[in-house]
Amino acid sequence: MFKGFVFDVEGTLVDSVAQNLRSFQDALERSGYRVSIQVLQAYSGLDGDQTLQLVVPEASQDERRAILKERGAIFERDYLPSVKPFDGVRDVFRVLGEHGGRVALATDCRGLAFKRYMTLLKADDFIAATACGDDVEHGKPDPRLVGMALRKLGLSGPTAVMVGDTPYDAEAGLEAGTKVATVLTGGFTEEVLRQAGSFAVARDLKALLKSLLFGEKGLELQQSDWLRSA
Repeated sequence: MFKGFVFDVEGTLVDSVAQNLRSFQDALERSGYRVSIQVLQAYSGLDGDQTLQLVVPEASQDERRAILKERGAIFERDYLPSVKPFDGVRDVFRVLGEHGGRVALATDCRGLAFKRYMTLLKADDFIAATACGDDVEHGKPDPRLVGMALRKLGLSGPTAVMVGDTPYDAEAGLEAGTKVATVLTGGFTEEVLRQAGSFAVARDLKALLKSLLFGEKGLELQQSDWLRSA
């Protein structure tokens, strides 16, 4: 079993992907750019400035900063109140702790949104460390958030697993030396997540739990459960 479990938050622990995409689209439109939700979905979970460099390459650095600031304000005002936690997060954290695992969060979100998510999760007693967007300048796939979470846990990469919902979570985890497991709640396909390096992909955290507890053996247990129920 892994000693450490580093979790992404948005799209993994809380159901916020649609709200994030809409706030990004709204901010872009206010600056005169029309970008479809489908295009933005492909970059969901990627560092915001990197996303803008890809979807509006003509925008200057100052304009990108203004768009990101506007996006944050729109999200907090119009979309944050509708975000809900996914079912079973606290139970998953509890089981991991009962098996000797330590939980950390590594998320690009910051400020009011991060505080709101922590309140929604009601799992502070199971979370040993956090690294958020207030702590580092660059978001995923830059591995520094994951690395900071590992240092706070006092663990090395090979003893831990990064748990996320995007290929950018996977890239950050692999760069930090961890294994990677992902869920489908972020809107990416299983194929995309496996190509990004996930050793396990499941529909949600509860379905991923056996793989987190038992690694590759957990995949065999999941398959056997499926065969018994077929």
